[in-house]
Amino acid sequence: MPDKVETAASPQGDGRATRWEDHKAERRSRILEAAMDAINEDGPDVGVQQIANRADVPRSVVYRIFTDRGDLDEQLRGRIIERLMADLAPTLTPEGTVGEAIARAVETYLRWIVEYPRLHQFLGTGSPGRRTTGSRVVTGTKTAIALQLSGLLATVLDTVAGNSDLAEALAFGLVGLVDASVNRWLSNPQSALGSDELAEFLEVSIWQVLHGNLARIGVTIDPSTPVSELQ
Repeated sequence: MPDKVETAASPQGDGRATRWEDHKAERRSRILEAAMDAINEDGPDVGVQQIANRADVPRSVVYRIFTDRGDLDEQLRGRIIERLMADLAPTLTPEGTVGEAIARAVETYLRWIVEYPRLHQFLGTGSPGRRTTGSRVVTGTKTAIALQLSGLLATVLDTVAGNSDLAEALAFGLVGLVDASVNRWLSNPQSALGSDELAEFLEVSIWQVLHGNLARIGVTIDPSTPVSELQ
C-alpha cells in the first residue's frame, strides 16, 4: 500500500490545525485573564457570562474551550498560581543572611495576598456557589514548594550536620504553618493582626522552628548567618 501523501487540502499539510490550536490557546488565555480580573474586582462568585463578556467572546465559546465550569475553575487556579509564583519563586532561592531570606519570602507572599486577596481566596475555597475540594493544581503547587524547600534544607543539613533526615519534615511543616496561618488570617475579618504583624509572627515562627530543630542536633546558627555559609 503506498504511503499516505499529505496534500494542500489536509490540515497537517497547510497548517490549519496549527493555526486553530494557536487560536484556541489565545482564546483560552484571554478567558482565563478575564476570569482573574473579574474575580479580583467583583469577588469569586462570578458567572460564565460575566467572564465571557470581559473576554469579548460568546458564552458558547467558553464551553467549547473548557469541558465544563469545573475545568474552567481548575485551569483558572493554575493561572492564578502562575501569577503568584512569578513573584514568589525567586525568593525560594535564598540570598543574604538567614533572617533576610526568611523575611523576603514571607513579605513577598503576604504582599501578593494583600494585593490579590480574592484570587487567593479562590485558590483555597473556590466560589461560594462552587466550593473547591481537593484541587490537584493547588495541592500539587504546595507539594512542589515544600519539595523545593526540602531540597534546600537537605543541602543545609548535610553541610552543617552531615545528616539531612529532618529536611522533608521541616519543609512540609513550615509550608503548613504558613498556609494555615495565612488562610485563617484572611478568613477572619475580626483579626487584630495587620499584615505587618502577621509577617513578623511568621518570620519569628519560621526562625524558631529552624533554630530549635538545628539546636537539637547540635548546630548553632543565628539570623545574621550568611546563607552562603550553609550551602
